Amino acid sequence: MAKKKTDNTAEIGFEEQIWKAADKLRGNIDASEYKNVVLGLIFLKYISDKFEQKHEELVAEGEGFEEDRDEYTAEGIFFVPKDARWETVAAAAHTPEIGKVIDEAMRQIETENDRLKNILPKNFARQELDKRRLGEVVDLFTNVQMAEKGDTRDILGRTYEYCLAKFAEAEGKNAGEFYTPACIVRTLVEIIEPYHGRVYDPCCGSGGMFVQSAEFVRRHSGNINDLSIFGQESNPTTWKMATMNLAIRGIDADLGPYNADTFFNDVHKNERFDFILANPPFNLKDWGGDKLKDDPRWDYGIPPEGNANFAWVQHMVHHLNATGRMGMVLANGSLSSQTGTEGDIRRALVEADLVEGIVAMPDKLFYSTGIPVSLWIISKAKKQADKTLFIDAREMGTMVSRKLREFTDEDVAKVSKAFDAFRDGELEEEKGFSKAATIDEITKQDFILTPGRYVGIADTEEDDEPFDEKMARLTGELSKCFEESNRLQEQIKKNLEAIGYGI
Repeated sequence: MAKKKTDNTAEIGFEEQIWKAADKLRGNIDASEYKNVVLGLIFLKYISDKFEQKHEELVAEGEGFEEDRDEYTAEGIFFVPKDARWETVAAAAHTPEIGKVIDEAMRQIETENDRLKNILPKNFARQELDKRRLGEVVDLFTNVQMAEKGDTRDILGRTYEYCLAKFAEAEGKNAGEFYTPACIVRTLVEIIEPYHGRVYDPCCGSGGMFVQSAEFVRRHSGNINDLSIFGQESNPTTWKMATMNLAIRGIDADLGPYNADTFFNDVHKNERFDFILANPPFNLKDWGGDKLKDDPRWDYGIPPEGNANFAWVQHMVHHLNATGRMGMVLANGSLSSQTGTEGDIRRALVEADLVEGIVAMPDKLFYSTGIPVSLWIISKAKKQADKTLFIDAREMGTMVSRKLREFTDEDVAKVSKAFDAFRDGELEEEKGFSKAATIDEITKQDFILTPGRYVGIADTEEDDEPFDEKMARLTGELSKCFEESNRLQEQIKKNLEAIGYGI
């Protein structure tokens, strides 16, 4: 049976229309700059739609409150001044001034909404942006209500995520700064299960972990308002993208007052969280470890100056509350490296009984790198004390292009259900895939956490055909193949002779 594709590459209607139209608009603009144009337009359309919906309700009430800002902000709706509303933008779509009109709309919206100060892109009037094509994209957005799938917030939210993925594909190596593939995020979220409580990502990129956490709650019939979202991001452009991405999804989040380096300016320094989800930069070298030797976050050892992997791990463990659980993506070197203090820190984490599980993932899951990664699941209150679940998922996933693999919904479910069974004490270990190992067993492996060391190799189907019989059968089949090959060669020769090209 064919495997079901995930949303990363599925043909999903309006999202793809927007991307194709927007891609034409790009011209010679670099993808890293251009994404702000497209994502900014999506956001402008979203907040205008939400405003108009409430505006119509207030007009219908007939009390004259339709221009009262408090009526909107009380419901978490951004107030959009008259000259910034989509109808003004749409009316200017086919004029040379369309870029200036959009820039002015962005400025006015920022002026009216403190949460959006210095967040929105204001570069639509630039000379290199083709104004005719910009108008065509505006037209396409104007017709979003015609899409077949109801709520424009949902449509535009999915479009924002879809375009993020496409920009990640276009940018390749630089994509890791703002985008973690949805299938990896979904795997982490399904394992961590953030039903309600405080969720944190210290390197949140464009906010994908939060979006998937909210989706998880919705899928399990929970209330998104039961989640409190906290994050931090050092890249200023990416921080703005995250702010827009969460707002368009109706997710209220505290990402700090500005972009900031998590190690040197921890904007949630005194907070503790129920759930932490993160995909920190792999093997970050120049992270400033030499200036943070005495940092209180290093409970399990001082991280090496040349690699931030275990600085990230300890930063997150430090921010867990007494029953907190976290899931993070790390380069595979973290499982076995003895460089500097890494082996000692890994040992201390295991001996403290914090490592609930390790998942070895397949290669080619990222746009930014082809290397395989691992998922670390850490818990302050493990249901299975003294045990760690190892999962080897390296052979899972489906290639969706020559360079990219995806975890399907079935793959995600297999991994997350193994964790469910493990926590319930009902895991049926599968050779080559899963194994619950004790701390003693990990100690015997010198605290190396590579899942392949624990799960073993899957059994191959037994072949009970006697060797002599098999060889006789196979040589007979090979002989028939040779005969057929000779027959076809003769036929080709005859056909060539018939047209005067005998060989």
